[in-house]
Amino acid sequence: MCVALPGLVISTEQGQLTGQGLEGFYRAGRRLLSRCQVRVAGREPLAVQARMTAADRARFVGALRASPHSGPDPDVVVERVRHADGTERITLHSAASRPLRVPVEVALGTDLADLGAIASGTAGPELPASVHDSGLRWSCATGNSAVTADPPPADALASAGLLRWEFELPPGSSRSVELRVRPDGAGPVRAVGRAATSPLAAASASGDDPRVHALLRTSVEDLQALLLRDPAHPSDTHLAAGAPWRCGLAPAEALAAARMTLPLGTRLAAGTLHALARTQLAGAEPQFGMIPGPRRDAGAHLPPGCTGTEATLLFPALLAEARRWGLPEHETEELLPAAERCLTWLRTTVGDGTYLRDSHPGGPVRCETQAHAHRAALLGADLLDACGRPGGAELRQWAQALRTAFREDFWIDDLGGGRPAAAARAPDGSPVPYLGAAAAHLLDTGLLGGGELALGLLDKVQTEQLARLLGSPAMDSGWGLRGLGAREAGYNAFGHRSGAVRVHETAVAVAGLAAAGYEKEASSLLRGLLAAAEAFGHRLPEMYAGEQRTAGSVPVPHPAACRPAATAAAAGVLLPATLAGIRPDAPAGTVTLRPVRSAPLGEIVLTGLRVAGAPFSVRVGRLGIAMVEEAADGLQLGV
Repeated sequence: MCVALPGLVISTEQGQLTGQGLEGFYRAGRRLLSRCQVRVAGREPLAVQARMTAADRARFVGALRASPHSGPDPDVVVERVRHADGTERITLHSAASRPLRVPVEVALGTDLADLGAIASGTAGPELPASVHDSGLRWSCATGNSAVTADPPPADALASAGLLRWEFELPPGSSRSVELRVRPDGAGPVRAVGRAATSPLAAASASGDDPRVHALLRTSVEDLQALLLRDPAHPSDTHLAAGAPWRCGLAPAEALAAARMTLPLGTRLAAGTLHALARTQLAGAEPQFGMIPGPRRDAGAHLPPGCTGTEATLLFPALLAEARRWGLPEHETEELLPAAERCLTWLRTTVGDGTYLRDSHPGGPVRCETQAHAHRAALLGADLLDACGRPGGAELRQWAQALRTAFREDFWIDDLGGGRPAAAARAPDGSPVPYLGAAAAHLLDTGLLGGGELALGLLDKVQTEQLARLLGSPAMDSGWGLRGLGAREAGYNAFGHRSGAVRVHETAVAVAGLAAAGYEKEASSLLRGLLAAAEAFGHRLPEMYAGEQRTAGSVPVPHPAACRPAATAAAAGVLLPATLAGIRPDAPAGTVTLRPVRSAPLGEIVLTGLRVAGAPFSVRVGRLGIAMVEEAADGLQLGV
């Protein structure tokens, strides 16, 4: 899958686009070309290799014998380089000892269907083609598409969708054809991530474990491939949720991913916050201050949740942390009113109560929603105080009341030391007592001034017990954190909320466990994610089956998972940054390093990060000691 949104191309390892399944070139969710089959000397090349060379392109190699006198060895190699921007370059390399005269045919076709229709099996038949310029054209009521070729074909047969050439290949020579797939009259895809002004720094990693370098490099490429630009405000960029299914803005995922990528700079966070601030409910809306978002299926145990609630709580938290990483003060001032409206929504929605219900007044009180709300209140109060705005004391007072009540109401004592009611409390107050990955959000407290972490909802004893539970075989699959404990009723290794490993929650758990000092459990989950990343070619899907890892096994893909996905790719940035324990306070001119002392991956060097708007590099040695190697002028190392 090659991605450079709004462009996308999906291929099989054979290289030929046959029009089956999801194969084809897409632009903005519409399939512009579904079939692109190459025949050389009347035969299809035998596929010998297929690999991704970057997030937006793939290389396919095939071979054939074009001469009857060549013996058993192929004498023509066919190389196809396919780009998500809608181009494909087909190159013939001759290894023959005599000149070859080689006919080449490319069979093209499309249905101009949208991705949803293709996925549901309701796409129509291929459309008739017409000869157009130096290629073919298709049109229907919903759009059009054209393929042009350079050099122009010697013959174009519209009825069969064929373009033909005849090439002379001297010994050792090569000849190429470039196909360009576009909506008729449109220019090339202008992917945001390929622009010189990409909001993400080109960070890299090195050290004892080469998987960290590969994961970070691939993650940054995938994040760039998923970048979108707000059409009405071109300077604001944000991440699409993932390809191929969710190529648009999903508020909660966009904010969560932007937060995890703060080590690459604050420009993505600023663009995401600006874009979502314009969607905030205002005026006489009953949910004034809320950022709308779709409902998300929560599995069999709970009704669907509201991602708008999560997004509204993430907004002030991201702004507060982005300011610590170096978001310019004028940007903070511009976005502060929207953050204040989010915090007003929080206090208004809670009212005289203690807990925040994330869907409707009669809905459950979800554990992770309280974690998001508590973090938003503390980071929001920190932000308001720093900017000289009122309201911080009230937010801290409510957060204290929430902590006190939560530690009593959301903890179930048992013979094993107790456990959080990790899912929720039902409307009648009874717990929904199953353990799932949502509990990891209880460890995600957020960054305050001076490099300090906010207080958590659990006390020290409860946090220690939660760390033990998350590190147990029931939750740690060996590939990452299961969405639901393997011993819980309703567990399904492929359940997207009831057993599958979700990369986002696993990364949150690694970061939270490491910050809380539970390095053994954090290191186990980290190694599992790195092993899974290696099996997936370092491009992590958003989720995969939670089957137990055994000797010689590999993680099993989830058929509905996006890959690449914004939160999974952003996790590839958060994980190495967690090992270094970078806690900046740009307004105070300091940065604190609290690395993982056990150095689970040996030495690691991170370069090309950004703190306080300047390049930042850090080295963590094998003894777990961190050293700053590059930083902004005047940035002091905190204690």
